[in-house]
Amino acid sequence: MLPIYKRIRDEGRMFPEGLTYINSWVEPNFSRCFQLMECEDLRLLQEWILGWRGSGATFEIVPVLSSKETQAVVTPFLDHL
Repeated sequence: MLPIYKRIRDEGRMFPEGLTYINSWVEPNFSRCFQLMECEDLRLLQEWILGWRGSGATFEIVPVLSSKETQAVVTPFLDHL
């Protein structure tokens, strides 16, 4: 865990252009960090993850849509209930 914090201090978060960091939350025991990111192209997440190879960090990506985007998809189906 400390080597990752040292790397962030020394090199920054190393985000490619177009990948926006919103915020992060760390478990009290430091076992996991949850980050909220935003981008239009999921390949930017892949690029960012590759920049962290060898650090010991592992990643799980969970793509989500905003409530507004989800509502636009769901609305046409509501009249068929």
